[in-house]
Amino acid sequence: MEQRRKQEGHLKAPGNWINDPNGFIFYKGKYHLFYQYFPYAPIWGTMHWGHAVSEDLVSWEHVGIALFPTKEGDQNGCFSGSAVEQDGRMVLFYTGVHYHAADPENIHLCPDDQFDSCQMRIDSEDGMHFDNFGGKRVVIPPIGDRRCGDRTHTRDPKVWRGRNGWYMVLGSRSEDGKGKLLFYRSEDLETWSYVNEAGKGDGWGWMWECPDYFETDGGQALVFSPMRFLKDGKWEENQAICMAVNFEEENCRMQLPDTWQYLDYGLDLYAPQSTVDEEGRRVLIAWLRMPRAVEQEEAVPWRGMFCLPRVVEMKEGHIYFRVHPHVKKRYCRPLSDVKEAGEEGYRIGLFLEEGGCVDVGGYRITRRGNRVCTDRSHVFCREENYRTVFETPFVKEGNRLDIYVDDHMVEVYVNDGEYVISNAVYGMSRELRISGGREVELFGYC
Repeated sequence: MEQRRKQEGHLKAPGNWINDPNGFIFYKGKYHLFYQYFPYAPIWGTMHWGHAVSEDLVSWEHVGIALFPTKEGDQNGCFSGSAVEQDGRMVLFYTGVHYHAADPENIHLCPDDQFDSCQMRIDSEDGMHFDNFGGKRVVIPPIGDRRCGDRTHTRDPKVWRGRNGWYMVLGSRSEDGKGKLLFYRSEDLETWSYVNEAGKGDGWGWMWECPDYFETDGGQALVFSPMRFLKDGKWEENQAICMAVNFEEENCRMQLPDTWQYLDYGLDLYAPQSTVDEEGRRVLIAWLRMPRAVEQEEAVPWRGMFCLPRVVEMKEGHIYFRVHPHVKKRYCRPLSDVKEAGEEGYRIGLFLEEGGCVDVGGYRITRRGNRVCTDRSHVFCREENYRTVFETPFVKEGNRLDIYVDDHMVEVYVNDGEYVISNAVYGMSRELRISGGREVELFGYC
């Protein structure tokens, strides 16, 4: 069985398992997207970094494994991190994990969280070749002072260039079990000094994964993924949220508001990461969590994919996620029927009236009480603990929908990114029924 190397539209696992996007960067004329990768089975395991490249954020090629465990610090996994460019070189930062003890029945698991986490660095002259045996080094060892952070649960370095040096934010937890952020500063990307922390008294979950701070049109933004943010026992309690913040670079002081948004109201996306594209736009991508693998004839089973790249903007404190113009431009072939669409899927554009419904092969999109709602009950797993019905908050700006359909993912953009609902799906048919819609557009990939 073969793994797929080239893909159009949604970027999917080349085979087996992927999760968090890592090291997202525009470097030497190409977009590089690394990702958490377990290359041996469609289940979570010892993490490697897979690697995909693109010239336009639409056509992707998987180019193999970039990072894999070789050192004591990353013996049990090369976990999430980020990329920057320094003097023409690509520099990756990631979390290395070392188990004190492994599960004797599955060495990829660690019972009772008996592991250490450190932050590591590796360089590349061309962004394609990485010396896993001789090029890695620890830049922040496991944290020994519980008052600062957690030795086990401190991870996911996001590094950026500020006005006065290099900065890093890490996700961690406090002594009393509440999530928080740790900020570090460096002059040379080698020596890092702790500067400050940020958190909330009510906790917002017990650990904050994959933090990403950035400035965008309209203000400063923070995106992160608090673990056990929801406490209803359903899949998945860990969620990605975002908010407008105030960050003072001089002392790394960050003020967090009381209000927040979900990154995506389908509640399937997690661990987002952003970069700046070739035209200076802030672009974000996130992992779509899938509860089971996709089995295909003559292909390696795969599990995990990414949402379409989204341009992030802010207006009056509200964060918008808009389909990247490169993507929208590629869904331009008029269709008379969705059966004419190819493997890359199709886009529906319309205005949906109150009470209207778009049924995409069993996946239902409705508008009720000026909220957009989705229901995947008929095209998803039947277990009771899965969420199947979703809705946006009250929609303020109109009733325009742009719907991007893939065999295993549907993304519903409301009013050009005022809100988005993205859902994993299985077994949709090639049927489309619309009631209460006007100015309907139907386009395939071109």
